[in-house]
Amino acid sequence: MLILTKNEEKDLPRAIRSVKDIADEVVVLDSGSTDATIDLARSLGAKVFYHPWNGYPHQLNKGIELCSEEWILVLDADEEVSEELRDSIKKAISFPLSDVYSLSRRTYYLGGFLKHTWYPEWRVRLFRKGAVRFEGELHERAIFRGEAVKLKGDLYHYSYESFSDQYEKTIRYAKIMAEEYHRKGKRFRLYNLLFNPFWSFFKVFVLQRGFLDGLRGFAVAMSSFIYTFLKYLFLLELEMKKEKGEKLWD
Repeated sequence: MLILTKNEEKDLPRAIRSVKDIADEVVVLDSGSTDATIDLARSLGAKVFYHPWNGYPHQLNKGIELCSEEWILVLDADEEVSEELRDSIKKAISFPLSDVYSLSRRTYYLGGFLKHTWYPEWRVRLFRKGAVRFEGELHERAIFRGEAVKLKGDLYHYSYESFSDQYEKTIRYAKIMAEEYHRKGKRFRLYNLLFNPFWSFFKVFVLQRGFLDGLRGFAVAMSSFIYTFLKYLFLLELEMKKEKGEKLWD
């Protein structure tokens, strides 16, 4: 199993303990923790390595290189494998139908697990070593041959500690995506700023049936609206700074 960490002392023990009966090896790739993350990882039997942060996909690929087992399960520190998913993983490894498997992530938000919003969120997380590599910037993309088989059971995701935590990340992610758009030559268009946020809200609240999650679904849909709005606003800011020859964000 592979977990990427930086200051994850609160969540890491839960993640490791959720797989202790199915993981022959736990590899933690840390990017500079200053809390008790490293000591906790070692106390739970993990092999700990250090590598400076170079983006999520690049860090994943580095971590995969450090794993020595045939099968690799990738977890974020704020995730937990459910009992049903543990059973599915055991069967998948014992009687493989593929070299690549997708896990369905369910998010814990505002005191409970979402039933419709952000669900199911399929992620390639279980694979034979050498079968998958990751690319991308903000959102990693798994590159592999063949088909990914979907496993039964949920991967629990404890995403945000608070609204302030959520929106701090929303702003950061919007900036990262704006920078990626700018780097790829995507231009700011006023209609993107005016209409795309509403479309993002509609997709989450209506098409993904977020309304069935009540207030929590509405809150998620609003965060999607704000993220999309900021993404294009930051893209405009980047273009204005480039025209003036100003330094971009640090």
